[in-house]
Amino acid sequence: MSGTAGQVIHCRAAVAWEAGKPLVIEQVEVAPPQAMEVRLKILYTSLCHTDVYFWEAKGQNPLFPRIYGHEAGGIVESVGEGVTDLEPGDHVLPIFTGECKECAHCKSEESNMCDLLRINTDRGVMLSDGKSRFSIKGQPIYHFLGTSTFSEYTVVHVGCVAKINPLAPLDKVCVISCGISTGLGAMVNVAKPPKGSTVAVFGLGAVGLSAAEGARIAGASRIIGVDLNPNRFQEGLGRCCSCGSAP
Repeated sequence: MSGTAGQVIHCRAAVAWEAGKPLVIEQVEVAPPQAMEVRLKILYTSLCHTDVYFWEAKGQNPLFPRIYGHEAGGIVESVGEGVTDLEPGDHVLPIFTGECKECAHCKSEESNMCDLLRINTDRGVMLSDGKSRFSIKGQPIYHFLGTSTFSEYTVVHVGCVAKINPLAPLDKVCVISCGISTGLGAMVNVAKPPKGSTVAVFGLGAVGLSAAEGARIAGASRIIGVDLNPNRFQEGLGRCCSCGSAP
């Protein structure tokens, strides 16, 4: 066990106090993980447009103060009761759509919308006791997507953690938490382009380029990248032309 296991950890986090207001770097307290929870030390995190969308709180229920972030890579600091497949020191990626491994969705090859751990943007607390693991001088700070990676330490449900090869560079594979898995998964598991088909991808950001890679893996003969930003075509060129097609 780590030297901080079972203790409250004091660390820095980017806290959103109000919708659309600049995030503030605060000293927060992160409580120990409870049953079936894991506390992670976040080493790298990315900014996803989903974080921005919910920070702006346009068209959804505002929930503040809150710690955003869901695309990250880190190391297990400590584990709660009942956690058997992870241990301190493991390299992991937090996952906002987790798996309980027991419900009909988790056992199905057609869905990953877990009954227990499916994405929930309105929930700002942990499932086990309905409380937050973050606080500032006794004031609870809400979680986001069950991950809250804009903090040096965070607590997540064990089903929302994916153990990875410790040799994988966390500063690069952290985007697998959202951007890469979203784009590649949408192409390979949902669109399912037939081998030899022509595929058009609109938007060449992380998700779009990952979708293009998914199309290449699926055997598309031509991949057409479409974007309003001309600076993205240089990066997109490698993806769209890796199968011999033109951007």
